[in-house]
Amino acid sequence: MKKLDHLIFEGDIQYGDKDVKYCLPHNSKALNKEFLHYLNFGGYPEVVLSEKIQGDMGRYVKNDIVDKVLLRDLPSLYGIKDVQELNRFFTYIAYNTGNEFSYETMSRESGIQKDTLKKYLEYLEAAFLIKVLNKVGVNAKRLKRITSFKVYLTNPSLRTALFSPISETDQEMGNMVETAILSQWMHREQLDLTYARWKEGRNEGEVDLVLVDDKSYKPVWGVKIKWSNRYFDKPQELKSLIKFCETNKFESAVVTSIDQLGMKEIQGLKFTFLPASIYAYNIGEITLKVRNKN
Repeated sequence: MKKLDHLIFEGDIQYGDKDVKYCLPHNSKALNKEFLHYLNFGGYPEVVLSEKIQGDMGRYVKNDIVDKVLLRDLPSLYGIKDVQELNRFFTYIAYNTGNEFSYETMSRESGIQKDTLKKYLEYLEAAFLIKVLNKVGVNAKRLKRITSFKVYLTNPSLRTALFSPISETDQEMGNMVETAILSQWMHREQLDLTYARWKEGRNEGEVDLVLVDDKSYKPVWGVKIKWSNRYFDKPQELKSLIKFCETNKFESAVVTSIDQLGMKEIQGLKFTFLPASIYAYNIGEITLKVRNKN
């Protein structure tokens, strides 16, 4: 929409033993600048094209989108009596997008009863304001009892509308990058996306995004989402991802970075490092190509 296609060219990356066609940036810094702009102001066409709206996201996006859904549409659809409670709950989720929750901690921190929380999560997901990801173990097996889960905004700029724009050095950046990547994957229908988290003795591990095959119930791939270049130089520190790959007999995986691109081998595994902005861009690009083909 901003006519910045010249920032991208068609190249390829190495994933495992294969060369894969991939859109790449001429200049990572220039693309990251636009990625940050997407995190803060993307997702809504009129916001993207209007500096006036960007200057007052709270007024335009919150009043036009969030409040209409939360204060008018959802209450009339589901007969919600305490509209302000729902509004407060959504604000709490938006602030913590990408965090792991349990019903207990959510209830304690928000002051809302567990049964009500479950309903609110269903309503907000039905309104396409949030996406709930369920947890699997290290072998991607579903857990019999859902005790914890992650909640993401379907659009990272909703957080900006409720609070304020973030910069690339803010501590919220990691969760916002995860939110942006998940919001791109959400446009692929019928994908069973989860995240893996496990505890074995003193060892804990997490892989941010895992695709599970809905027929075989086996993992297809795992991605470690980072807004850091540290692991490009120290891939041995990616212990959770190494454990996940070894358990599931994966030979390769993707790790995102700020601007590092390339492959690193560690313990017989091949990790493809991609700038988070490029990874997010390609998910959207490939989704559009698949749709146009169909």
